[in-house]
Amino acid sequence: MVLNWIWIAFFAIAFLMAAGSTIASGDLSIWSDIMNSSFSQASFAFEISLGLTGVLTLWMGFMKIGERGGVIEFFGRLISPFFSRLFPGIPKGHPAMGAIFMNISANMLGLDNAATPMGLRAMQEMQSLNEKKDTATDAMIMFLVLNSSGLCLIPVSIMMYRAQGGAANPTDIFLPILIATAIATLVGLIALCIKQRIRMDGVICSWLLGIALVVALVVWYFSTLSAEKMETYSTFIANFVLFSVIISFIIAGVRKHINVYDTFIEGAKEGFKTAVMIIPYLVAILVAIGMFRASGALDLFTRWVESGVNALGFDSQWVGALPTMLMKPLSGSGSCAMMLDVMKENGADAFVSRVAAAVRGSTDTTFYILAVYFGSVGVMKTRYAAGYALLADLTGAVAAVVVAYFFWG
Repeated sequence: MVLNWIWIAFFAIAFLMAAGSTIASGDLSIWSDIMNSSFSQASFAFEISLGLTGVLTLWMGFMKIGERGGVIEFFGRLISPFFSRLFPGIPKGHPAMGAIFMNISANMLGLDNAATPMGLRAMQEMQSLNEKKDTATDAMIMFLVLNSSGLCLIPVSIMMYRAQGGAANPTDIFLPILIATAIATLVGLIALCIKQRIRMDGVICSWLLGIALVVALVVWYFSTLSAEKMETYSTFIANFVLFSVIISFIIAGVRKHINVYDTFIEGAKEGFKTAVMIIPYLVAILVAIGMFRASGALDLFTRWVESGVNALGFDSQWVGALPTMLMKPLSGSGSCAMMLDVMKENGADAFVSRVAAAVRGSTDTTFYILAVYFGSVGVMKTRYAAGYALLADLTGAVAAVVVAYFFWG
């Protein structure tokens, strides 16, 4: 229901902004800009789906091998004590547990191309347990919020963009992003535990402390490395783990005496069907976002915030990163474009550019995740998923700004 009204609001605000611009200044071209944006975004949505087709086909094929080889079940048992409490609606040993673990692990390593197919597999497994096929379950919402908060240990892509932008030390954003995304994940998880009345017992607290310890160790280790080694090692670790997963799936399939190739093809066909299924959902959300942006509503809101911050006597350097912050839940490519624009205008090492990079890496793209994941299983009633996902987004953005001031302010 929340997503429904947010979607309607995008169109309504865009129309009111265009009407106001025409009445106030006689601007007639804004209507063309908005409609052209709708067409380009619809085309872009199809291009995304087309790009996902190959990735989904590849990884759903490997996931099918992992499932038949027992690897997914193994991972499910491994994290069962923790996840069985976060996802009480999923039976112990169910394949959904292993797929959830694989997805979250891929996200933590910054492996978006692998995380999405694994996440879609997890949604399919959870949908098999869903009695109301058009309505999101508590487990689905918990999973989506964890994805939206986007805990990432190695933000390789953002460090790459900073390097391309001429940053003196492209990896100096690593620690601020890690801290901000960890805070966003923790707040989102605790808020949902309260909402779903999940008791924070010793097991959950122990796992959360363990995750916090891992984050602390990663922060400590990478802080001892030079910028060049940090970038090299982070890329190596991510790709080594990814390839190791592929090999482990194949070995497990061979040990189970299954036809690995035929199993891969079977899973790949499922991936292709999933890619086609999500096209309408991507078109719906991306067209709304594009029209909202083309109307000038985003720029107007940024100017209002900057005026308000200055009037209160606070430092407003961070406001230049606000478009990145506002675009982040709406569009990954849009927020990336905003970040790159800030870097281009101010230089990669400017304070506002670092804030934009920290914000860009603090959480994942909420509405894209909601559209793709819920769309892949035909869930229309998302309940409170959008609200809690946006809470994690807001927390991550605020944390990114605060941490940026701590490191560079």
